[in-house]
This record gives sequence, structure tokens and C-alpha cells, in this order.
Amino acid sequence: MLTIEQLHAGYGQSQVLHGVTLAMAPGEIVALLGRNGAGRSTLAKAVMGLLPAQGRIEWRGHSILGKKTFEVARLGLGYVPESRDVFPDLTVAQNLLLGHKSRAGPGRWSLAQVYRLFPQLAARAAVRAGVLSGGEQQMLTLCRTLIGEPELVIIDEPTEGLAPQLVEAVAGLMRLLKTQGTSVLLIEQKLTMALDVADRCAVMGHGRIVFDGTPAALRQDSALRQEWLQV
Repeated sequence: MLTIEQLHAGYGQSQVLHGVTLAMAPGEIVALLGRNGAGRSTLAKAVMGLLPAQGRIEWRGHSILGKKTFEVARLGLGYVPESRDVFPDLTVAQNLLLGHKSRAGPGRWSLAQVYRLFPQLAARAAVRAGVLSGGEQQMLTLCRTLIGEPELVIIDEPTEGLAPQLVEAVAGLMRLLKTQGTSVLLIEQKLTMALDVADRCAVMGHGRIVFDGTPAALRQDSALRQEWLQV
């Protein structure tokens, strides 16, 4: 579904990714783990066309390297950035409606469905997004992306700033996406949650993939966790 090979990217003269190789299958949840500065967010931005990159990025067998971000999104990739990026002067409902794509017939996600998933958003549907808490803005960005019906969602730190009950709600959402056949590349600091929902784990260090395997294998490898994950 998504194939990344020998990807190099960075910011100006600062090179961050040094030959990243990673592949994802349909309906698979891959947790992308690593310390801050390891290159995880840079990888997400490179895939979405937000950064220039060299190497190979293919989506369903076709190269998307060098495409504009809106072109990548129209191909079925969704992106939930760590920065949230809501439209502050629009209401919650208006932000969600911006996620809709033109399509024939009902999709898997509707306003009613996301409101059932996150009742806090339903209660604040008429409130401007700019006055929401950080956690509420995170929920809003996630749901706006889902309304676009992506086949793969890249989610950068979705539980940051969320209360424990909302962290569990996000974990439940990851499992729901899997049952629907939606692939998820989950960039997450909360190791317990990531290992619980992921089919595979990829660990990044110094701009490279240093581990790619099952959650069980990562749990058993204390030396690797000590070297690349633990503070």
C-alpha cells in the first residue's frame, strides 16, 4: 500500500532523514516510535509533500514523491499534524465540514458518527475552534481528517495533552479504523497505548529505522528500548 525506500529529507542544510525504508499493508496499524528529534514527524511531512525529499515514496504502486500536499490527500492519505492546525475563527461544525470530499453516496464517517465518538465535540459544535482546549482541538483535527475518508491516516502524537479517558477513546478509534480496513501510521510517545493497538512497531533513531517488528518482539527487547526509547 505505502512503500518508502531510502528516503532522505530535512530542513534547509539540516538533514534529518538518512535513508528511511518502511512499508505498510492495507488495514495495518504501524506505531512509529522514537525519542523527540528522531525524525518521525519529518517522515510524516515528507510523505505528505510538506517537505522536499529524495528517495522513493509509492502509494498503491505509484510514485507520490514530489506531489503537492493536496494531491497526496486526494489520493487517499490523511494527515493529523501534531500542531493540530484548526481554523480558529470557524466553529467546530464548520471545521468538520471542511473535511468532506465530494463523493457519491454516504461514506464511513459523518458528523453524527464523529459526534457519537467524541461527545465533547457535539456539545461544542457551535463554538469557535480557537477557544477549544488543546485536547479538544486535537480531537477536532482527527475527526476532520476522518470525514475525508482516507485509506491511510498518518497521526502525529494524537494523545498529547489528552486526559486518560480520551487517550482510551483514541485507542478505541485506532481499533475501529482497523476493522474498517483503514491503515494507520501512528506517531506516539505513550508506549503502552501504541503497543496495545499496533500490528507492527518501527523505531526511529538518528533519522533511520533501527527496529521493525511486532509489539511482542519490542516488549522483549529491553536493550533496544533502553537505547532508543527510554529517557
